[in-house]
Amino acid sequence: MDDLVEFLVARVMDDNHAYAYVAGTLGGEALLDSHLPMLDLIEQLAHDYEAMDPSDSRSAGLEYALRVLGQSYAEHPAYQQEWRP
Repeated sequence: MDDLVEFLVARVMDDNHAYAYVAGTLGGEALLDSHLPMLDLIEQLAHDYEAMDPSDSRSAGLEYALRVLGQSYAEHPAYQQEWRP
């Protein structure tokens, strides 16, 4: 699961850089307004999972949510099929 969390954080960082480029060069303000908050929330969930004790009753649900979110990057070469929910 740690690999998935690392993968998600890396993809969010990549997406943040890509969106910043779009906004800076193409004036994609609406794109930033709609996507950056979602990327921030995904990153927050990943960090919350890392900090969570495995015995916490919420960990299974959060793990499932991260697996579902990870599917949006299933076409990425580093995505691993065992991460699927």
